[in-house]
Amino acid sequence: MSDHQRMPKSSLATGWMMCSFFRALLSASLQLARIQTDSIVEMLRELYPELHFEIVAMSTTGDKILDTALSKIGEKSLFTKELENALERNDAAGRTSPSFYRVDLVVHSLKDLPTSLPPGFTIGAVCKRENPLDAVVFHPKNSGKTLSLLPEKSVIGTSSLRRAAQLKKKFPQLEFRDIRGNLNTRLRKLDEKEDFSAIILAAAGLKRMGWENRIGQLLNPEDCLYAVGQGALAVEVRAKDQEILDMVSVLHDADTVLCCIAERAFMKRLEGGCSVPVAVSTMLKDGQLYLTGAVYSLDGSDSLKETMQTSVNYPQQNEDGPNDDVQHVGITAKNVPGQAQEAAENLGVELASLLLSKGAKHILSVARQLNDAR
Repeated sequence: MSDHQRMPKSSLATGWMMCSFFRALLSASLQLARIQTDSIVEMLRELYPELHFEIVAMSTTGDKILDTALSKIGEKSLFTKELENALERNDAAGRTSPSFYRVDLVVHSLKDLPTSLPPGFTIGAVCKRENPLDAVVFHPKNSGKTLSLLPEKSVIGTSSLRRAAQLKKKFPQLEFRDIRGNLNTRLRKLDEKEDFSAIILAAAGLKRMGWENRIGQLLNPEDCLYAVGQGALAVEVRAKDQEILDMVSVLHDADTVLCCIAERAFMKRLEGGCSVPVAVSTMLKDGQLYLTGAVYSLDGSDSLKETMQTSVNYPQQNEDGPNDDVQHVGITAKNVPGQAQEAAENLGVELASLLLSKGAKHILSVARQLNDAR
């Protein structure tokens, strides 16, 4: 029996529900967040049937900003700070203010989490990644079409600078416009009005909602590289709470961990974020990790894109001791070989450094200034 299974029955892990980035800005509906959190809690319940898990929902500052584009909001911490405050109020010994819920873990879409977490927090689990690609959902009148077959000047809805920059370059005959709302709201705006010919959403969110049948076209990386961490769910915990950290660590998917470490290291080195178009694609095959990364101007006319690879074929070693608290871009994964994590992080840093040497800083600086001025 593992140490996880021997945890005392009095232990309590409470999941605090976090809505996804595109939904956190929108309405009070937390349907996708609930589905994501339920999936994590269900896995934990199967692993630890003797424990009690309770889900508590809350709104963040970011959830309440309904009239501003995602790229104009600013720091991702608007969507995580209050959740982390709730997590911080309960220390490893279980002491908590009676006026607040006890919180032991927070479920996030990984792409919502900054590459640098506040002190005292870590990503204790990165679950197996859902399809990270972007998907096109068409207005019913355009059913059966692809983006290339839409009439000239057709309007495509997306709140992502990353998607718009890439697709403007790929499909210059189309127009791109911000669309706000959670998945339900966006689909309703698409279906019930004539404002948009299609909208772009993450395939993972549509699948988790059970709406795969609405996907009219999947955008492969040649058409549109995806967001850092897209499609992966993360569990954030207190970095020093070893009991909870050990409990959730069994949810780690090693391949997803390595891909996402590389992506997050790439983003961190670029000092990118939601206010600039930065995109990635990763593949792990035969012990080799391949990372493609790119930066774009807002209109997609100026861009840099490169691919690098590294070996991550390292055996797992006994890493008990001083390395227990080692994080790689905010992720703690003791059950994934440390050398492999280091190689993945170095890959992201090296690829970003290559792009910076070719002028990425200027492209991103101009993009940020233009976005701020919009």
